[in-house]
Amino acid sequence: MPKTIRRAAATAAAATLAVTALTALPAAADPDRGRDRLNWSACQGQGQGQGQDDQGDRSRNRDAPRQLCADLTVPLDYNDPGGPQITVAVSRIATAKPGLRRGVLLIIPGGPGDNGLDRPSGAVKRLPKPVLDRFDLVGFDPRGVGRSTPVSCGLDHSDLAMVKLRPWPAADGSIDENLATGHHFADACARNGGPVLRSISTANEARDIDSIRRALGERRLSAWGTSYGTYAGAVYATMFPRHTDRIVLDSNDDPDPSRVGRGWLAAFGQGAEDRFPDFARWAAAPGNPDRVADTPEEVRPLFLDLAARLDRAPLPWPGANPAELNGNVLRESMLTSLYADARFPDLARLMLAALGRRPLPTPVSVPDEVLQNHIAASAGTLCNDVEWPADPAGYAEDVAAERAARPLTAGMPVNAMPCAVWPFAPAEPPVTVTDRGPANVLLAQNLRDPATPYGGALKLRAAFGERARMVTVDAGGHDVYLANGNACGDAAVTDFLVTGRRPAEDVFCPAG
Repeated sequence: MPKTIRRAAATAAAATLAVTALTALPAAADPDRGRDRLNWSACQGQGQGQGQDDQGDRSRNRDAPRQLCADLTVPLDYNDPGGPQITVAVSRIATAKPGLRRGVLLIIPGGPGDNGLDRPSGAVKRLPKPVLDRFDLVGFDPRGVGRSTPVSCGLDHSDLAMVKLRPWPAADGSIDENLATGHHFADACARNGGPVLRSISTANEARDIDSIRRALGERRLSAWGTSYGTYAGAVYATMFPRHTDRIVLDSNDDPDPSRVGRGWLAAFGQGAEDRFPDFARWAAAPGNPDRVADTPEEVRPLFLDLAARLDRAPLPWPGANPAELNGNVLRESMLTSLYADARFPDLARLMLAALGRRPLPTPVSVPDEVLQNHIAASAGTLCNDVEWPADPAGYAEDVAAERAARPLTAGMPVNAMPCAVWPFAPAEPPVTVTDRGPANVLLAQNLRDPATPYGGALKLRAAFGERARMVTVDAGGHDVYLANGNACGDAAVTDFLVTGRRPAEDVFCPAG
């Protein structure tokens, strides 16, 4: 592969969203610029857990007494700023070097639906000193999440299993149960979600971010978004370009406005195919105590055979949800284990248990109330951003084709979600990311990301045009900056944050 990845030739089409006057206030309309309007105090409710992209930041909050929290009041509906209000919880760790301070680095969480309030407590332990010297680290729980005004659909405990939340087809490929689950889920959200759930969208998250900027008294802000946070960050940079400083988008979502979340789900199929060979090499390495096969070539057929065997004869797994190891539970574990090399043993040990060589591990559980909140906020974003097709026959055809093309994920990525029968229509069209705005965006992307594949990152890069550069790392897993130990990639991002200088061209970083 060449040292430099050339810029994509085309940029995205013009924006489809007609932005209202409330979307981006002119600089002169910021009456509180330079004055922090938030009432900061010690953070409460530590250790609540997060979504799938969590790296344990919340549990480490107790070790970061410098982090303070505040509640920001924002409109439920930005078209009715004097109407009902909700709360967005915000956190901050101020730089220890005020004389070097450039401004704010807002950490945008992934998911969608992940907590972000305590991300500064984790980031302060990982970010290089030159970055910490120049920025206050600011986190937030997005609208509907955690300490912000929360949402819940009031689902049953059995509904909270990931093999139900992700639409894994039946062993024979049938999607009938997925369709029934979608109706049940959507009906529960319609009954219990309330107006906050209906207000959740990426465009409103961008508006909330700008409300945070204004409350902090900042003319511009820098941001570091990961996973879904890359799309939220890209939407913010599109809606409020003049209020952006240095924008880092890490592990990037495809911004296709015709698909949005439906495209992100579909991307898991290619992402798993790209990443699984890394697991296969690890799982066949001599000396590995969790070795499952003698050669990498044996690992994939072994996994597929075990999944099919567990489809036919699940193993009891007390304490898990569901309380059995079936084929879809193994497939779901595969998907989440591919996020990081450190998670490879989780999948290997389940495979060894299915082979009868190990006992099943103790199930890991998250409190139901945390899952209820995360799931409702995630569904609100995915379903409120864009209208999904409703035709069951179309989903059935797509699943059959996907199962043949990408058997690792068994058709799940193109299956029907509750969004197919969602009771609320999107309030506005999705934002189309464009090249209009300052050239201050740096994308960071692994070549073999299971959740946000490289192909989607290229599309975001093309949409930004000359606004962006991209740093591509020859690595697997989800998350790039300070996550994989790649000195080349980390240095490029750090230099951009510290100096504002982007690479002259897109950069390719070899493994290691």
